[in-house]
Amino acid sequence: MTRLVLLLTFLVVPAVSSAQEAGFSSSGEDPLGAVVAPVMLPPGGTALYGYTGAPEVGLGFRQGIGGFEMEARGRFDWFKLSASLEVLGRKEVLRRGALQLAPSLGLGLVLNSGATYMDEDNFSGVLVRILPGLVASYRLGDTVALLGLVDLPIDLGLSGDKQRRFQALGGLGVEVYLGSGLSLLAAGQMGLETFQEREGAGHTRLGFNARVGLGTRLF
Repeated sequence: MTRLVLLLTFLVVPAVSSAQEAGFSSSGEDPLGAVVAPVMLPPGGTALYGYTGAPEVGLGFRQGIGGFEMEARGRFDWFKLSASLEVLGRKEVLRRGALQLAPSLGLGLVLNSGATYMDEDNFSGVLVRILPGLVASYRLGDTVALLGLVDLPIDLGLSGDKQRRFQALGGLGVEVYLGSGLSLLAAGQMGLETFQEREGAGHTRLGFNARVGLGTRLF
């Protein structure tokens, strides 16, 4: 925990100082935001990002459209050897000073190999994913945002075996503007995961997601 605090301090303090030296103003064009921040891209705003972590890696594309944002992403869970393609929308519902809040909802398709070398409870299948979630952002400076992240993915099997998986994950992150249109994200979430391969064979265990990502604003 101490190492994590020192790492975040190392990232945040220089970024705030560089923002002050560069004379960024929140009243002008906002430089921050590609991976998660801001909670919703402005109309016409476009971002591309990628991240690595445990248990997954991913790539995504964000597009601001009118009063909401659309996002398309692909994720690969290297613990389960499963891949997913997802599309979701996000809408800002609160802006109060430095605080922003936006719920999201999406839909995806999951292809799971059933590999058990890293997850002995894993099961194979094709599943539909429903993706409710929530993102909160609090600006510490022109180039730094603290993030609150809630994800509640629901996977439902397309076969007749009543396969399902549900996660309730919550956590924190920080996104820092590095310059030249690039933003760096570090985030972690923990919670519960419940799943079953077939009816009557349910399990509940700890769930988690840790990631470091890099994104760029294209427009």
